[in-house]
Order: sequence, then C-alpha cells, then structure tokens
Amino acid sequence: MITASHNPPEDNGVKLVDPYGDMLEASWEPYATAFANAKTDEELVEEFNKLHTNLKINVSAPARVIFARDTRASGPTLVDCLLDALKATSTEYTDYKLLTTPQLHYLVRCTNTKGTQYEYGDVSETGYYEKLSTAFKQAMKNAKTKGTVTVDCANGVGGPKLRELVKYLTSQAEGGVDVKVVNEDVHKPDNLNSQCGADFVKTQQRAPPSSKAAPGDRCASLDGDADRIVYYFIDEDNNFRLLDGDRIATLAAAFLGELGEKSGLASKLSIGVVQTAYANGASTKFITENLKLPIQCTPTGVKYLHHAAQRFDIGVYFEANGHGTVLFSPLALKTIATHEPQSPSQADALATLTATTDLINQTVGDALSDLLLVEVILAHKGWDPANWLSTYTDYPNRLVRVEVGNRNVFKTEDAERRLTEPKQAQGRIDELVGKYTKGRSFARASGTEDAVRVYAEAATRAEADDLAQKVAGIVKQFGGLALSK
Repeated sequence: MITASHNPPEDNGVKLVDPYGDMLEASWEPYATAFANAKTDEELVEEFNKLHTNLKINVSAPARVIFARDTRASGPTLVDCLLDALKATSTEYTDYKLLTTPQLHYLVRCTNTKGTQYEYGDVSETGYYEKLSTAFKQAMKNAKTKGTVTVDCANGVGGPKLRELVKYLTSQAEGGVDVKVVNEDVHKPDNLNSQCGADFVKTQQRAPPSSKAAPGDRCASLDGDADRIVYYFIDEDNNFRLLDGDRIATLAAAFLGELGEKSGLASKLSIGVVQTAYANGASTKFITENLKLPIQCTPTGVKYLHHAAQRFDIGVYFEANGHGTVLFSPLALKTIATHEPQSPSQADALATLTATTDLINQTVGDALSDLLLVEVILAHKGWDPANWLSTYTDYPNRLVRVEVGNRNVFKTEDAERRLTEPKQAQGRIDELVGKYTKGRSFARASGTEDAVRVYAEAATRAEADDLAQKVAGIVKQFGGLALSK
C-alpha cells in the first residue's frame, strides 16, 4: 500500500501486508529495512540474493503482488517505480488503483482464502462494500440510529470510498444511518490532512476549523488512508469532547460482552482488551473494574496490539489515536456459528453477534468498518455521544515531546512503561509520580527521530501538566548527558 497515512501530503511511504491480510510480521522488518537502505543497485541485488539464500526461498516459484495507493500527488510516480521492480522480477500483479489501506488488506485476505474453509469475501472492492453493508443491515434489525453522523474524511481517499459505501446502506428512516461526508476534496492533494482528519482532532483536541457541527451533533474524523477514526461532539456548554480509540475500545468490549451474556455464550468465549501505555488510566480502570475483562498491555504500535489480541477468543484493541479493530479467533467463529439459542432473546443476540463478526474488518484497523460498528452499538443502546462519554471520566493527561542528543540511550521494559536506561532515570520519575494524586508517567524514545515522548496523567489538569514538565526535565537532563558524549 503506497501511503503515508496521517502524515503531511508531501510525505509518502509503503505499508506491507502479509499473505493473510494482516500487518507484516515484525521479523520481516529488518529485511525490508536492508532493502530500503541499499545505496546502489548492486547492493540491492546483493541483499536480495542474501535473503533468498538464507531463507531458502525458491525464486523460480511464481510470485503475485497486489497493490493500491492513496490520493497523494507522488503516488503515481511510486507506482511506476514499483511496476519496474515487479516486471524485472517477473512478478504477476494487480493494480487496484485508489483504495483505503484497510480495503487492500481485505483484498489480500480474500485473494488468499478464496476456495478454502476460511473464505473471507468476494475479491473485489464491490465485495468489500457488500460485506459491510449486509452485515450492518443484519446488525441493525432490532435497533435504530438517531440523527446524522458527520464524517470528516481528511481530504483523503476515505472520502470517495465512504461515499461509495453509503450507496449500499439504507437511510436512517429506512432503519439504517444518515451519513454526511465532509472534507473530501481529493482533487487538491495539498489539502490532505490539512486542518482536518483524525490526527488533527486528536492532537489539537478540537474539531476541524471547517466544522459546522451544532452542540450534540455526532461527528467522526478519519485519517488520510482511512485506517483510523475518532469521534467527538460539542457539549451543551460548547466544550469540545473527544471520544478516541480508548472510548471505542471500551464501547466495543462492553457491547460484545453484553451480546455474549444475552446469547448464552459468555462462558464459552474469552474476551480481552489490548492497550498500550498511552491508554488513559480511567479507561483501564473501567475495563477491569466495571466490565471485569482482562487487559494486556503491549509496546506502542498496532502490530504489537494486533498479535496480542489474537491470544483471546475475542480480542479488542485500539490505540488512543483511533487505530484498532476486533479479532475473532477461528474457535470463536465456530462457536458462534454452531451455538443453539435457547430462547427468542438469545436468538436475537446471537444474530447481532454473528453480523458483528462480518461487520468488523478483522485484518486491520478500518475507519469505515469501525464507523459502522460504533453506529450499531450506539443504536442498540439508544445512546447519544454524551451518554457514551458519561461511562467514565478520563484522567487529565499531557503528552510532551523532548528533543535529545541520542534517543537510543533511552531503553524501556514493561511494555515501555519503565526506563531501564539511563540508570537512575526511572527512580527519579517514580519519586516524582508518588507526589501526585493518581499520578502516572512514563518516557519512551521515538521510533523515528531523536526525541523522547513523555506522557503524564494525574487527578487534575494542573497536576498532569506539572508532572509532565518535571518528567520532561529529567529526560532533558539525561538526554543532555547523552548529547555531551
């Protein structure tokens, strides 16, 4: 997938999809890095030969690649480069042109499971829309949405694709949902992610300046390649209220838990939630104490959450930035498919749960799929955004970026929640955190730049801000030592 997701329009890059439609297994990343860092054609060929020799890959076996791109101006040029490589290696390929990243993941799984017992869907963009819309209609049989959901598409590929999906859905009056699509200008690539989109809303903690939403209106924002979504609304006091990935995870986990109970499957299916250290402590407390579900914490990065979620029968994972999905194990799918309901109410819950397994794109976080999931849950509960927000109160938090001389001197453990190096740094942080009510803070190095990100939360906004700045001071001190070396 040729995309740079939520990054500025001048950036571009590549996301690699594994044969089952999942994100690339982490063990393959060093090989991709070696290819990317080859300085000459000769070095590239050398790395290629080294790889297939070491892994005993038969290079004469037929190879097939499918690819797509988002709306960035540099996309067609990168496609030409890719085509040169595919032709040079006699690789069979299919160019799906413009797609969202999750749509390409869907197509990979459909392609490689076709004709097997794990067949995932029709191998086409139309098949994607038909699968989601059919599941949505089935999941909405005993529910009704309220009002319109306004979706900011970041002026990216999600705009035209959401417009296409809406054609397959029924309106709110007909038992479906009314969707208003905004920020969908794909004809001016420079507008991509500019003053709009999920990343803007999450980091700026405000609606896009172009928003005309009234208090109480249900709003959502996608990112540039439509694999992230966050919800938000303006409350009656005209305050901006964010419903981020943590909120979507708790909403989905609670709903699936309820369906398990109502269908009579609760004792047969384990449900778990996967979070990172950036998840708000209030969401963690709500999941463990109110929903009474287990939580696993992983290092930052969707690839870690995705693989951890596969350990549960039903694994719910979302990063706070809005990237996430729900995974159903093969055993869970079989258990749901073969369950015999004992009453009409159990049959209704089972039908909704079955539809939900098809509504959710299980290959990767998918903003369009997640949008429909949230709409289904809110409709079943009869909730507006304020009801959703009221399930728990987030602890005030602050995220600070600290530039350092060498990020590699900052090493972590415990899913990146504690520093092992530099020595004494964690002790200083622990000492500080103990002075704040409901205090929590950690520091982790950026994966792409010489900077360390400091997260802090506490009982009040002033305490969270103060704790973040003081922990940032500790990082600066040790980062300065690293620079002087």
